[in-house]
Amino acid sequence: MAAVLVGQFHARDAEGRVYSVHEFQDSTPGTDGQPVITYKLAIGDRVKKISDTEFELVQSGIALVREPEPAHS
Repeated sequence: MAAVLVGQFHARDAEGRVYSVHEFQDSTPGTDGQPVITYKLAIGDRVKKISDTEFELVQSGIALVREPEPAHS
């Protein structure tokens, strides 16, 4: 099963470190027919989505908060 990069964003941990998170969509839909979305850091660590703005590094349990999108003028 292949995954396609569909987005990326930055998230911060409680200490202010910034992480580049990549959003992938699997080529095969889930059992419910909906797209399967997975998240990983640029270095390959898996990320679990908690909510639209909250994520967690799977291996270490570090909580991340998605940075707001910059406003375009």
